[in-house]
Amino acid sequence: MKQRDIIHVDMDCFYASIEMRDEPKLQDKPVVIARDPRKTGGHGVVATANYQARAFGIHSAMNAQQAIKLCPKAVFVTPDFEKYRKVSQQIQAIFAEFSDLVEPVAFDEAYLDITADKQGIGSAVLTAHRLQQRIYDETQLTCSIGVSYNKFLAKLASDFCKPVGTTVVRPEEVKAFLFPLPIEKFRGVGKKTAPKMHALGIKTGEDLYARSERYLNEHFGKIGTVLYQRVRGIDERLVEVRERKSIGTEKTFIRPLVSESQVSDEFMQLATRLVKELNKKQKHGKTLVLKLRTASFETVTKRLTKQEYFLNDVATIVYYAMQLFEEVAPTELELRLLGLTMTGLAPLEFENLSLPLFEQE
Repeated sequence: MKQRDIIHVDMDCFYASIEMRDEPKLQDKPVVIARDPRKTGGHGVVATANYQARAFGIHSAMNAQQAIKLCPKAVFVTPDFEKYRKVSQQIQAIFAEFSDLVEPVAFDEAYLDITADKQGIGSAVLTAHRLQQRIYDETQLTCSIGVSYNKFLAKLASDFCKPVGTTVVRPEEVKAFLFPLPIEKFRGVGKKTAPKMHALGIKTGEDLYARSERYLNEHFGKIGTVLYQRVRGIDERLVEVRERKSIGTEKTFIRPLVSESQVSDEFMQLATRLVKELNKKQKHGKTLVLKLRTASFETVTKRLTKQEYFLNDVATIVYYAMQLFEEVAPTELELRLLGLTMTGLAPLEFENLSLPLFEQE
């Protein structure tokens, strides 16, 4: 069996990097992606921070109030997850150029199985460099990449040299790579397991390697067996292509929509884009979801589920979208956002047929 070539891509400080790209004056400042605790009464959690802010000890999931104590000069930027999602979609489209086997883990990271060498480059390492450059050319954002023969090693490798790093771990290099690593670097060793490991004298990969599978299983249960395999470079998990659960499109308006005719016109454009994407992905769905946001920033969603699949037809989708809209439209029409999403997806070749079992007069 041919050895697999697996890449793990991890975008560098993804949310913060997007904000720094879009606002150059942030480039040399400690940036924290969170609501400013000085304006929220101390509430809020850090989504991420750039490297300048991390130097002060700020990290994701930290209380924003604690972050400002660590770095009073930090610039707080309220997260814009819709913007981050769109950039993530750009990057996912680039991944598809390099592999048909892509497993997104989050907005900012993914595994790619490039064994098939879709680009015909002939080298996993060169493919990683090309991918890195392609992402930068398209988005002006940097990423770090790990290259190895399984997911566990590729993930560890991408974190080994950040930012803008490319780390390769070959089979003959596994011990040299894993032995010096702190035990906390091994996935599965968390806040509860790490102290127990330390108490047993297991502080590094080399210490872990020295313990038998039976010993690790007795002390740590199933995770002990997994760790026994991982420290030996064994990970048989495949890169899993996850089916999209929904396909949608939306639009934000600088000038609010104030009439039903404007709404209908926008639905026509949204439905056209939605149908195009559904046909491109060879999908159809049973549930249509309407999303709208008012001028007062109240967000409302309404869905309609049919027994049969919706036709991938613009006029049909606009018809049902207007029905949904009429059910939830505010009295004073002033809309900042409209969106249409299709869920309950299935391949287009799979159809429900309605057969008249009884003739009716």
